[in-house]
Parts: sequence; C-alpha cells; structure tokens
Amino acid sequence: MKECLLFFLLFIHAGYSQVSGCTDPISKQYNPNAVINDGSCEYEHLKTKPKHSLRLSDSLKETSGLIYFDQRLWTHNDDHDQTLYGLDSLGKIKKKVILPDVINHDWEEISQDSTHIYIGDFGNNYSGNRTDLKILKIEKKSFLEHNPKIETILFSYSDQADFSSSKPNKTDFDCEAFIVSKDSIYLFTKQWKSSKTAIYTLPNQSGSQIATLKSVLDTKGLVTGATYLENKKLIALCGYTKVGRAFLYLLYDFKDHDFLSGNKRRIDLKLPFHQTEGIATKDGLHYFITNESLVQKPVINVQQQIHYLDLSAVLGPYIQP
Repeated sequence: MKECLLFFLLFIHAGYSQVSGCTDPISKQYNPNAVINDGSCEYEHLKTKPKHSLRLSDSLKETSGLIYFDQRLWTHNDDHDQTLYGLDSLGKIKKKVILPDVINHDWEEISQDSTHIYIGDFGNNYSGNRTDLKILKIEKKSFLEHNPKIETILFSYSDQADFSSSKPNKTDFDCEAFIVSKDSIYLFTKQWKSSKTAIYTLPNQSGSQIATLKSVLDTKGLVTGATYLENKKLIALCGYTKVGRAFLYLLYDFKDHDFLSGNKRRIDLKLPFHQTEGIATKDGLHYFITNESLVQKPVINVQQQIHYLDLSAVLGPYIQP
C-alpha cells in the first residue's frame, strides 16, 4: 500500500513540475527545459524566395485556391468558371473536372478532409453585404469518377448585423481562406481596414449555419489561402499586404483546435506585387503557392504563376526533430 501511495505522489509531482515555455529550438526564446509549449516563441525576421516560379496556363489567370489530392495540385478560378483543374508539380494542366448545376459567384478557396473537397463561394470584398455565402461539399469518390455529388453549406457571420453596402475593400466580412477539421469548418477572414484575420467556426453540415467568431490574429496583411496538416498540428496561411508584399503565416504545435496557442511565425516572400491566392503542401516542409494575374501597365505586369518553396529550415526541427 505504501509503495502505491509513493508512486501516486511521485506521479502527481512529475505532472505539476513540467516546465512551460518556448519549445521551438530555432526561436529566440527557446527553453531546452520546456516540455509544454506556452506560445511564447518569437522569431528573427525572415524573408525567403521560391526555389522556382513557373507560369500557369491562361485558363488559370484567376487561380484562387490550391490543394494537393490524388497526386495532383487542384486549383480553380474565382469567377464564372465551374472547373477544377488538376496540375502536375510544374503547373501543367493534366485533368479537368466540371462541377454540374452550381454557379461560381466568387470561388475564393478550396480545402479538403479525408472524404470531401470543399469550395468556398464566399468572396465578399466588393460591397461586404452578400447574403448568399456558401461552401460546396463534394464527395471525393464521386469527384474522381467525374460524377461529383455536391452538398451546400450556407452560412452567415454571427457578428454581422449591418448588411448595407460598403465601398470596395472596406469590409471585415470577406473571406478567402478556410480549413476543415473533423465536424467543423474554420474560416480565416480578410479584415480590410486592420489587415488582421478573424477566425470563425461553423458546423460541417449541409443547410444553413452560423459562423461564430473564435479569435483574431494580427497577420499584418490580407490572408488569402490556407493549408492544414491535422496530424502535425500545422496551418500555413498565405496572403499579401495592401501594397502587394506577399507573406506566409505559420501556426503550429497548438493545442487541439486553439490555433493561436502554439507557435506563430510570419515570413515575407520575395514576390513583389504578387497576389498570392492558394497554398498547398504534402508533407509540411515543401509548399506550392499560386498567384493570380495582376496587370496594371505600364508599372505592373505579373502573370499567373505557381511557386515552389522549401521550408525545411524553418519547420524541419518541428516536423522531423
């Protein structure tokens, strides 16, 4: 009995003596004794450039989202076009799947889970007063058979009470990025005035849903794409600032679905005047990013492209310690 009591007391003591702190060895605040990540890590400013950048087909001038699925990178345009394009790693179109009986009002993002592909028809930057925000939920099996079964998730923001028309690019209720986890969908909005992103959650169920505000992250830029590796507790966001400077924002080693409880790192991309729109990864170390065409002659002439980045130096110590 005494041995059992001693073991119990030692177990309790060990649990309470675990050290909290920064657990990322490449952080300025790294604490080698820390066992529990308390989200305190801070990082040196980093600016990186793609390993290579390749022009996309003119069919994809408005590429707006990106996922890696079925050994291909899948993207789409953000207006009118109802096609999903399957690309190889060099950005060449290898497959097309047209979604029947749906309308592309403003498809701004594509996401996935193990059984479905999701399309976010929720672009809302023109006047900020859309009342038909929706997410298309497409069964993967039927999609690969070119006979996609599609459900529709309608939603509204819990804290949007004013639906009067605003000036273009002034609303807080515009979205171009989301992820899917188990029975929930998480939206990352573009707050045009503050350059922050609000994180909302809504049920992953067809019908009408309410997107509830969860938290706000100061990304210092407009978030336009997201990719999520649930088993690695890693989210990578992409976007650009109001003056056209592209960036990544990494969230990783968080607790459950509290995405802001772990490491937060912003990385600038050496891609001037690029409207980066889509981001995807297979392993959490190597990333593909797309940007849409941006032509404002004679000053700006950026063609639609796909970029390849290696973030092993940044995320390797976390993913492959």
